[in-house]
Amino acid sequence: MKVEIYSDIACPWCYVGKTRFERALAAFPKASSVEVVYKPFQLDPTAPQEPRPHHDVLAAKYGPQARAMDARVTALGADEGITFDFDTVLENNSFLAHRLLRFALDTYGPEAQVRLKGRLMTAHFAEGADIGDPAQLAAAAASAGLDAEAAAAFLAGDALADEVRADIDEARLLGITAVPTFVFEGKWAVQGGQETSVFLQALEQISRETSPTPAPSETATCTDDTCAVPTPKP
Repeated sequence: MKVEIYSDIACPWCYVGKTRFERALAAFPKASSVEVVYKPFQLDPTAPQEPRPHHDVLAAKYGPQARAMDARVTALGADEGITFDFDTVLENNSFLAHRLLRFALDTYGPEAQVRLKGRLMTAHFAEGADIGDPAQLAAAAASAGLDAEAAAAFLAGDALADEVRADIDEARLLGITAVPTFVFEGKWAVQGGQETSVFLQALEQISRETSPTPAPSETATCTDDTCAVPTPKP
């Protein structure tokens, strides 16, 4: 089973969704047969490259309620074992980080990309890292087990930029307007940072649905928020 996860590094709910999905995957008996690939999505593709304090950016969008929003996400993250330190978070354009994630996938494979995704999210949300800075991105790559010099050399050019833009355009064509969105086998989608139980149910149902010889009584019915809605491929 292939799971493509459309996600932005600068999205707290994407971090929550990643954590919950991985917990569900760990409990899924057929986890070894699941390939997870992260696909790019930018919540703000027009964001500048220069880092800005998170509180300033959120306050400009939501006004006085911004701090309360952060407090709710911080508490939710703590329940999931995630640290959100919004006092240190820097916001800027995530495109360069998405290019690095594509480089990790193409060069080292899906497992390396998953490790890098987690490292980037931790660096962004808990350590005040600048995800638009090539040196800090190369350091994150090294922490995830990638070659730092190769990552730095890649980031110094513009390789895979067109491919990342094409992936972002593909998300729009698929009708994806919010993240995280988890697309299973290119056919079913689960949107949002759902509870772990929802992701596990989706894995189990879709595994039955795609079984070579499923019993009629085992055909999955994915309704409401518990599983999926069809997602056509272009």
